Amino acid sequence: MAYGWFRWRPYVPVAERRRNAAREIARFRKKGQPIAPVVIQGRIIARSFWGRAWCDNLEAYSDFANRLPRGRTYVRNGSVMDLQVGDGTVKALVSGSELYRVSVTIKPLARPRWLAVVRQCAGRIDSLVELLQGKFSRGVMEVLIRPRTGLFPAPRDIAFECTCPDWAAMCKHVAATLYGVGARLDQEPELFFRLRRVDQTELLTEAGSGGALAAGAGGTRTKIAESALADVFGIEIDAPAARANASASPPRAARGLAAPSAGVARARRTEAPKPSLPKAHGGRRAVRGRIGSRSAGRPATAARRSRRDLAGKVSE
Repeated sequence: MAYGWFRWRPYVPVAERRRNAAREIARFRKKGQPIAPVVIQGRIIARSFWGRAWCDNLEAYSDFANRLPRGRTYVRNGSVMDLQVGDGTVKALVSGSELYRVSVTIKPLARPRWLAVVRQCAGRIDSLVELLQGKFSRGVMEVLIRPRTGLFPAPRDIAFECTCPDWAAMCKHVAATLYGVGARLDQEPELFFRLRRVDQTELLTEAGSGGALAAGAGGTRTKIAESALADVFGIEIDAPAARANASASPPRAARGLAAPSAGVARARRTEAPKPSLPKAHGGRRAVRGRIGSRSAGRPATAARRSRRDLAGKVSE
């Protein structure tokens, strides 16, 4: 039986669609093609900041309103059998009456818009882990999700195709694929930045430099006073004017040996001259003899006295 534009395809129960899709998936895997199905636990499609913000952004546009409910049903019952996210592209296999191929292309984020977001978030994101986990202030969150100036795409930024015969601008298979992206961001939030083709580390790099600039311009961060540095580290810091004069005209003494201070010069002038060694009999022998007689003066005198006493006794 042929199906034209005015005839609907017969309804296929969900269980039968899954069995048909499973056979197709097994065939793809046998060929070595990687398969990553979207699995939803319960009725909540996305739970993280990036996943919920993605889904909320889709639902904010009336262009998608008429097809989104069917897409939510499809992604919840496991009809998205494969989802691959690349740089600005999404490829999916969605189970319907057949296994349909879905292709989504998202325009890259304009560079001026990205830089504006980076400047507004400067110094307000502490680490890449907190960025990917969505752990930042409400102010940063508002900057990221703001319509027309934030990071999330508008309907005009999204182009899609599906191999199904549905004539609608967005079929339920495309809607299921877009919701599948929100679910996948729960597990891999870095994929969001691949879709928008921006480098998430720029938010951190620029945040550090931007925070320093903001502090220098009168932000909340203050510099430690030089007097406080002197008290803490026990060093003396010259005044800015003295440092400027020193750098402008360095003294002549700095080029060569440093000139002695006045106190050192006076000490050298008043210092007594060192005694010279005696010249008689060779300076070295005279000193040795003098030191020897001084150290052995008492034993030599005692010996002479004993010899005189002995001579006197003999003469008697």
